Amino acid sequence: MVEIAILGFGTVGSGIAEVIDRNQDAIRRDFPVGIHVKYILDLRDFPDSPYADRVVHDIHVIINDPEVEVVCETMGGKKPAYEFSKMALEAGKSVCTSNKELVDALGGELAVIAKQHNCSYLFEASVGGGIPILRPLRTSFSQEFITDVIGILNGTTNYILTKMETEGLDFETALRQAQENGFAERNPEADIEGYDPCRKIAILASLVTGGNVKYQQVPCEGITKIDREDFAYAERLGRAVKLLGVCHHDQKTNKVYVRTAPYLVPKGHPLYSVSDVFNAILVRGNMVGDLMFYGSGAGKLPTASAVVSDVIECIQNRGRNIDIGLKNTDAILEDPSEVMNQFFVRVSRSEREKACRLFGDGILEVENDELPDEFAFVTPMISASAFESKVRELSTYEHSIRLL
Repeated sequence: MVEIAILGFGTVGSGIAEVIDRNQDAIRRDFPVGIHVKYILDLRDFPDSPYADRVVHDIHVIINDPEVEVVCETMGGKKPAYEFSKMALEAGKSVCTSNKELVDALGGELAVIAKQHNCSYLFEASVGGGIPILRPLRTSFSQEFITDVIGILNGTTNYILTKMETEGLDFETALRQAQENGFAERNPEADIEGYDPCRKIAILASLVTGGNVKYQQVPCEGITKIDREDFAYAERLGRAVKLLGVCHHDQKTNKVYVRTAPYLVPKGHPLYSVSDVFNAILVRGNMVGDLMFYGSGAGKLPTASAVVSDVIECIQNRGRNIDIGLKNTDAILEDPSEVMNQFFVRVSRSEREKACRLFGDGILEVENDELPDEFAFVTPMISASAFESKVRELSTYEHSIRLL
């Protein structure tokens, strides 16, 4: 049996042990020797757990054991996850992680260290939970120039937006329902402000370009300003409101544009009908065209399953590095203020004339009889900087939504 260790025995860490035990027969079908969890590192003890005898509190026990070939890091955060991952890699042990924060901040550095020590650093579970997306990007798309990655990358916000759309709930009620159903944390800031999907699209952009994109560099908007009236307008436009991570890689300039924001997605688009807690990622290759990956983007066992898939790949490639295409260099970023878009805007009807003057004859008015005091419209294609300059002259402007 191949021995592995788990760092952090929370939701995902305990899920990894469960996946290995429950699916050992399936694992042995393609990997006859099987996998065994030898150590679990945590600050806590778990006396009532069937894994109680495997819990250790000192990372050096794992690092110094030559039998341990793969370390699963599910601690979250950057410290001490970075130090422990680095120690494991320098000891020639591959590391598999679900830690999107660490991958975003220091994944390039850890990937380089893994290459130097003939082992691997894999993080399939950090982006789509149980959805296999990083491995297909690395293997199935190896012959492609990937021009676009567009994804619904957060199940919590997708659930909230779905409830607002289909049941007419206000944001606060939909959020509370998500929390009651276990889809949202007590502190939901990382989800509703867009930080979680922002980290994920930054990771995807890094893999697409081969250069690091940090989430702090990505313009990020959440869903807290979206209200029920936005959905009524969206329906009139034949669109749905979705929180998207968007990455566009220009084949001529090699620059990459990355953003996380609410978008109005048109009917007929593959992401239009993705609802509830499900995630979906659309990948566009210059030759293959559009392919979409859909499924459960979070949850204990789906995420743990993705980690275990990385473990198996590492073991199958023992003694050599799996090149994930991530380097410790920076990507060339497009200036987001110069990117062209159409915007949906709502202002007071008293500002209709001014809005028409500012944006020209190309605006599309969107009627809503239930809000006679509002003037809602879609702008022509316009750069983000020019749009911001114009809407600052509208005194009743509060927020806008981009059109996909």
